[in-house]
Amino acid sequence: MKRRLRHFWYFAAERFLRAFFSFLSVVAYACGGSALRARPQQTAKETAPAVTKVEPPNWWVGLTPEVMLLLSGHDLEATHVECNLPTLRVSRTQASAGGNYLFVWLKIGADTKSGTAVCRIEAPKGWTSFELPLAARVPTVGKFQGLSQDDVMYLIMPDRFANGDPTNDEPAEAPGSHDRSKPRAYHGGDLLGIQNHLPYLKDLGVTALWLTPIVKNGAMQDYHGYGAVDLYAVDPHLGAVKDYQDLVAAAHKEKIKICFDVVPNHVGPKHPWVANPPLPDWFHGTLPHHIDSFSPLKGSFYGKAGGQAIGNDPFESLVDPHASKRMKRNLTEGWFFGILPDMNTENPVVEQYLLQNSIWWAETSGLDGYRMDTFPYVGRKFWAHWHTELRRLYPYLTTIGEVFHADPTVTSFFVGGERRYDGIDSGLSTVFDFPMFFTLRDVLLRGAPTGRIADVLRHDALYVHPDMLVPFFANHDVPRFASAEGSSPTKLKLAFGLTLTLRGIPEIYYGDEIGMPGGGDPDNRRDFPGGWIGDAKDAFTPSGRTHDQQEIFSYVQSLLRLRREHPALRSGYLWHLSSDESSYVFTRESEEERIVVAFNNADQQRELRIPLADAPAQKAVAIALLFGEAKAELAGSEIHITMPARSLSIFSLN
Repeated sequence: MKRRLRHFWYFAAERFLRAFFSFLSVVAYACGGSALRARPQQTAKETAPAVTKVEPPNWWVGLTPEVMLLLSGHDLEATHVECNLPTLRVSRTQASAGGNYLFVWLKIGADTKSGTAVCRIEAPKGWTSFELPLAARVPTVGKFQGLSQDDVMYLIMPDRFANGDPTNDEPAEAPGSHDRSKPRAYHGGDLLGIQNHLPYLKDLGVTALWLTPIVKNGAMQDYHGYGAVDLYAVDPHLGAVKDYQDLVAAAHKEKIKICFDVVPNHVGPKHPWVANPPLPDWFHGTLPHHIDSFSPLKGSFYGKAGGQAIGNDPFESLVDPHASKRMKRNLTEGWFFGILPDMNTENPVVEQYLLQNSIWWAETSGLDGYRMDTFPYVGRKFWAHWHTELRRLYPYLTTIGEVFHADPTVTSFFVGGERRYDGIDSGLSTVFDFPMFFTLRDVLLRGAPTGRIADVLRHDALYVHPDMLVPFFANHDVPRFASAEGSSPTKLKLAFGLTLTLRGIPEIYYGDEIGMPGGGDPDNRRDFPGGWIGDAKDAFTPSGRTHDQQEIFSYVQSLLRLRREHPALRSGYLWHLSSDESSYVFTRESEEERIVVAFNNADQQRELRIPLADAPAQKAVAIALLFGEAKAELAGSEIHITMPARSLSIFSLN
C-alpha cells in the first residue's frame, strides 16, 4: 500500500508540475514574452527531452539481476535517472549520439514486485520519463525444451506458407509491399497461417518448426526476414508479438517445438541505427566506410583447383591457427555482401543488447531453440558469452549454427563442447550438416561415388555430439531439389530416404514433401499451394494434391511414421555395413533393436553379400522388410540383399 501511495504522489506531483510550467509559459507569452527574453540563448528549436522508444520494452522480475535499457529519443544527455520503485536502482547511464540515445543500467532487487516502473530522466534541457513494465515469470513447464534425436525439423518462410489474416497483407506503414505476382514482394503469408496448418504438419510427422526471421524488416523486398529494422517487434506483415506467442502455445499443444531464427551478425540497411548509431563503434565501420564480408584469400591459398564454382563461403582461415587477423577480418567484420551492416559484437554494450534480445524472445514466447544465422561471421568470444548467459536461464535450449561449408574439418570447428586452438568453446549445440548436404546432392544429382556418404560420416569423430547434427538436402538458400539439374521424383524420394534415416535431427524444407519446384532465389521460395483463399489447388489436403504430389507426400509420411515407431532410426548408433561406388548399407542399432538401411544409387539392380562377422549384426537370426522393395535374407554369417535400381529399403534385424 505504501508503494502504491508513493506511486500516486509521484504522478500527482508530475502532473502538477507539467500544468504549473505550462501556466507559466502562457503568462510569460501574455506578458510580452519577458520570460523568454530573459534567456536569449534559447532558440525556438530547443525542446524538452523526450523518449520515443525503450528496448527491451518490458522485463521480468526474478529473471536477471540487471537489465540494460536502450532509450531512443532526443536531448537525453541525462544528469540523473531515478525510478519510482525503491527496489530498482540505476547503477549507471551513458548518453550518446548527441543525446539521441541513452543507455540505462537498471538493477532489479530480489524483492521487486510485478508492475510498471516509472523512471524520471533529468537532463540539461529539462526532464522526461519512461515506463518499464515488469512482469512475474510464468511457469516454464513445456517451454524451452530444446531439440533431441526424436525430432524432425520443418523449415518455413512465413510469408510464403499460408495467409491466415488478409488484413495484414499490406500494413499502412508499407504501402505497395504486397504483390503475389512479384517474386520479391510480400505475398501475405503470416504467423496465423502457420498456426492454422499445424494439423497438417502434425499429420506429416514433423515435430519442430524453424521459421525464418519474424522480426520487423524495412525494405519492400525483405519478405525473407533478414533485413531487420526493429529487433523487438514482429514484422507487421506477419502479425504481432501476440500472434507469435499464440503460435508457440498452439504448437506446444500439438507436441511441436519452435525454433527462432536469430541474426546477431547484422541488421538491415534501413535500420535507424545505420544513419545514427547508438555508439560510434556500434557497427564494424560506417555506411560510407566499411569493408565487405568477402574473404581476401583465394582458393589456391589452400591448394584448391582454380576455375571451379564456389559452393560455400571460405571459412578455412577462421579455423586456421596460422592465419593472421588480416586473413580473417573481412569475414568477421565485413558488411555481409557489402550491404548488411555488421554488428560490432566485440563491444560489450552491443553484446549485452543482443544477449538481452534473445532472452526477451525466449521469455516472451517459450520457444525451444535458436537457429543461428551466419554463425562464423560473428566473433567466437561473443558466442561463448552469449551461450553461457543464455544457458544460465534456459539450460535445455538447442542452438543450431549455419556454417555454409562442405568440409567437416571446417564445420566441426564451430560446434561447442570443447575448447579449440583459440581457447574458446563456442557453446553451440550443433550445426546444420552442410557437408552431408553437398554430398547428397553430388551423389544423387551428379553421379558422385556413393561412398562419399560414408566419408562424411567418417568425420563424425570431429564432433563432440555427431548424433545432434542436422542433415538436410534443401533449404531457402539453394535451388529446389525437384528443379535441380539431374533431379527426378525418384531421386527426391531417395534424398528423403537418406536424410530421414541417417544419424541426427533431420530438416525438411517446406513444400519439398509435395515436390515443389523452384530454381534459385527467389524462385525456390514459392507460395505453398492452398495457403491462400482462391488458390487453384490446396496441397494441404489429400484431395487437393496431384497424383505425383500425393505419392511423394505419402512416401515422406511413411518414412516419418517408421522413424517414430522405431527408436533405432532416431537415436540408434550408426554402423557401416557396406559402401562402394553406387551403394551404401548401414545399421542403426539401439538397445531394443537393429535396423538395416540399404541404398542403391545405380540405374540397375544390385546384389550384395555382406559379411556379418565382427559386425553389430553378427548375432542376427532373422531379417524382415519394413520399407521399400528390396529383398534380403540371412545366409550363415552373411546378409544377401537384392536392391532394385535407384532404391532405398529398410529392414528389421532380429
